[in-house]
Amino acid sequence: MATIKHTSSKNSDLSAAERYLTFQHNEYTGLPILDSDGKPKLRENYLLDTLECGENTFAMACLLANRKYGKNGNPSDAKTHHYIISFDPRDATDNDLTLEKAQALGLQFCKENFPGHPAIVCAHPDGHNGAGNIHVHIVIGSLRIREVERQPHMEKPCDWQEGCKHRCTAAMLRHLRTEVMELCQNAGLYQIDLLKGSGDRITEREYWAQRRGQRRLDYANAKDTASGLPIRQTKYETEKAALRKNIRSVLRKATNLEDFTAQLLQEHGITISESRGRFSYHTADRTKPITSRKLGDDFSKEQVLIALAENTERQKTSALRRIDPNPDKVSRLIDIQAKLASGKGAGYERWAKVFNLKQLSKSAALLSEHGVHTEAELLDKISRFKAESSEALAVVKDLETRIDENRERSRHVLAYLQNRKIAQQAKTAKAPETFREQHRAELTAYQAAAAYFKAHNIQKLPSLKRLKVEREELISEKAQFYQKYREAHKAWLDLSTAQQNLEALHRAEGRSDMTRGGLHELDKGRCPR
Repeated sequence: MATIKHTSSKNSDLSAAERYLTFQHNEYTGLPILDSDGKPKLRENYLLDTLECGENTFAMACLLANRKYGKNGNPSDAKTHHYIISFDPRDATDNDLTLEKAQALGLQFCKENFPGHPAIVCAHPDGHNGAGNIHVHIVIGSLRIREVERQPHMEKPCDWQEGCKHRCTAAMLRHLRTEVMELCQNAGLYQIDLLKGSGDRITEREYWAQRRGQRRLDYANAKDTASGLPIRQTKYETEKAALRKNIRSVLRKATNLEDFTAQLLQEHGITISESRGRFSYHTADRTKPITSRKLGDDFSKEQVLIALAENTERQKTSALRRIDPNPDKVSRLIDIQAKLASGKGAGYERWAKVFNLKQLSKSAALLSEHGVHTEAELLDKISRFKAESSEALAVVKDLETRIDENRERSRHVLAYLQNRKIAQQAKTAKAPETFREQHRAELTAYQAAAAYFKAHNIQKLPSLKRLKVEREELISEKAQFYQKYREAHKAWLDLSTAQQNLEALHRAEGRSDMTRGGLHELDKGRCPR
């Protein structure tokens, strides 16, 4: 479940980012933690690398770029961009995620998505939220120092030209979220769908407000406990968090907008206003309303209306299920005589007879739907759907194998292209051992890619774009065959159940085959005795 977060900085002190990454800082104040001599304390454990900086530090590389292109001179200019990839805490134990592996993934991500920008990549072993999750900081200079190859997510020439500034647009963020999901999938890490909107949109300010509030509350509770006073509250809630909870409590039970609005006002004193198709929520203790965008996607007009419609449908479905718990499922008939012999009473017998009548009716409707009139036709249908189900499942598994092979090939092609220049430089380096040690990760990836191509007898390097198109086609084809498999599998199971019901009916009536009386006996609603 890796997540990615972005912030930009207007700080003219370009070395501040590196100091933050390498020295300890107070979580609440952001100030550096000093040792007994009054000097900043280094972090106990971290890994840091730079990219596109040459022989210079990150700060110097950014400063030289600013002077070369005559940009970032105004206080309002964004000097750097800061991206944080946070991995799931479980990845360390379940998926063998180490600090070294996280750093390698961060370097790979930075090379692929921020080429041409001076960058710092730094991996930390735990987050400031106490979750113990490994995370990677990627800080890039806003100016691109060389022209790069245009990628599909790049919209304008300034996104790939030299001397232009990095733009963190909605399209760029969507691309980065996709890349994070792909990164986790390839590395075998936990992941979530980052492309879906955030149900609760918690800003940096709200996060720290909650942390500070919880700290004050814990301190006050400790004092009350020492004084023997009762503790009334243990968890601090921000104003927005409380508002989200109240809205959700009403949204779970309301069935239309009028009902939703009335219950919010009556139960929590919250009023709703609408402007430009967007909801805003006004509490009694605020002078200004809080927009749905600040609360999260779950509180937008569109999502509220969807939730209300789902509540209405759920109520209808619940009413139907009280009449028939499984309206679309054909179930096997109950052996009433066996149940009575085991101790069931007359009430159960009456219920079981009604249940069997319903299942016989469902079986008859199912056979009519599939055009089945004889036992031979039924057996043929069952055999055919079973074969279709097996064939579709085999195709799905084959496509999954091909998709995995495509992803592996794409990964090796990308690693080969990214590190080919470094591999060539290693051959002519004045200090080859030192050079190889400095670029050990890149050279390892390059060698692994070359070995892969040799093992698979690949003479010409495949195109990444062609591989991507091929992968998308395979995924689409897999979805189609999986749908075929589900439909055929369901039809096979339903018809097999209907066959068992017919056999049970014939045994109860003393018949030896289906042809006697035909399947139309089911239409009479006769129940096995």
